[in-house]
Amino acid sequence: MRVGVLGDTHGLLRSTACEAMRDCGLILHTGDVGDKEVLHELRRIAPVVAVRGNIDTGAWARGLPLAEVAEFDGRSFYLLHRLADLDLNPRAAGFDAVLYGHSHQPAIEWRDGVLFFNPGSAGPRRFSLPVTVGRIEIAGGELRPEIVSLL
Repeated sequence: MRVGVLGDTHGLLRSTACEAMRDCGLILHTGDVGDKEVLHELRRIAPVVAVRGNIDTGAWARGLPLAEVAEFDGRSFYLLHRLADLDLNPRAAGFDAVLYGHSHQPAIEWRDGVLFFNPGSAGPRRFSLPVTVGRIEIAGGELRPEIVSLL
């Protein structure tokens, strides 16, 4: 079972991002979607859970929560855009992973048994940062995160 994670699309959904999500049973978007069509296209691949980022200001984005919980294959994921806005203890709250974006910098870090995962930016290239998405394989009860380069 695999979860696709992407963020900071800023209205640009690359075909390579869609291809990286093809074998995922769920897609999680960590905000700065940029355009409702991005979510519409992703929903053609798999169910989508998304949060609102700081650039998601249009009327279409008002329905997106600032934080959201998603469950998949017995694992619990907490999504938000800015990690600095995390206002709970994920381990105490029972989450297996915290997924976030905003910085455009991909990151995989384990803190007190909880995965902190930033898929990086799948949208327009920013400075010299890579263009990436993430995937999390759930196998044998374990989370196996990976960063996938799109360019």
